[in-house]
Amino acid sequence: MMTKFLRDKIAFLLTGVMLAVLLISCQPVPVAESQSPKATPTTATFPPVASPDGELSAAPAKLPPLPYDYTALGKAIDAETMKLHHDGHHASYVNNLNDALKQESGLQKSSVEALLRDLNSVPENIRTKVRNNGGGHLNHTIFWQIMSPEGGGEPTGEIAQEINRTFGGFDEFKKQFNQAGGDRFGSGWVWLVRNPAGQLQIVTTANQDNPIMDGAYPIMGNDVWEHAYYLRYRNRRAEYLNNWWNVVNWPEINRRSQVSLQLAS
Repeated sequence: MMTKFLRDKIAFLLTGVMLAVLLISCQPVPVAESQSPKATPTTATFPPVASPDGELSAAPAKLPPLPYDYTALGKAIDAETMKLHHDGHHASYVNNLNDALKQESGLQKSSVEALLRDLNSVPENIRTKVRNNGGGHLNHTIFWQIMSPEGGGEPTGEIAQEINRTFGGFDEFKKQFNQAGGDRFGSGWVWLVRNPAGQLQIVTTANQDNPIMDGAYPIMGNDVWEHAYYLRYRNRRAEYLNNWWNVVNWPEINRRSQVSLQLAS
């Protein structure tokens, strides 16, 4: 027969085990932190970026013609550079993007902008190629439009007023824009964007990244890759940045600024 002492000891041990199980069950369960990318505007809500005609097709991507002759921007960029830049570099981005997507019929239904805004939807084995070449295609498509043989001078219209309010005047804006472009290490771009808060902001991006990847709208941008200026300016990026203002297409930039207001609304 079990003694009272032994029965009490067993009951004590069982009670301890039950309390331990109860305490463990009440502890918070560790949850892995979400790895989802930050949300950016979708194609349906993001205003057209590439041109007034809409976003860039990826089925297939096509090289847009220059809107002027190779010699037309001579105040800032020589004809040989323009030909190499458009017919060589931009064409390569288009060809490489098509090559990356040739086995991805589903992705071909997306615009280039949609792919860049949601790179996590692109298979990992081609993601970097799509990022670099899709970005290069979009960036250069914008670049040709925001320059003009009749460009230069100071901005007019609403973009001029907003630059004055935001930066304290056009000269200060140019100074900050050129400084950012000069400080961009290696290859990349300097941009005037409308950020998701609806404000004008000067930013830079590496390589061929575009501001839409961070939810901002690119109003104007200057290419500071060496291929954009090296034949004429060699290593004098600052001189190129200064001369570039002589071909800036302010009517187009003003139009893009007004379109970008849709982002804030």
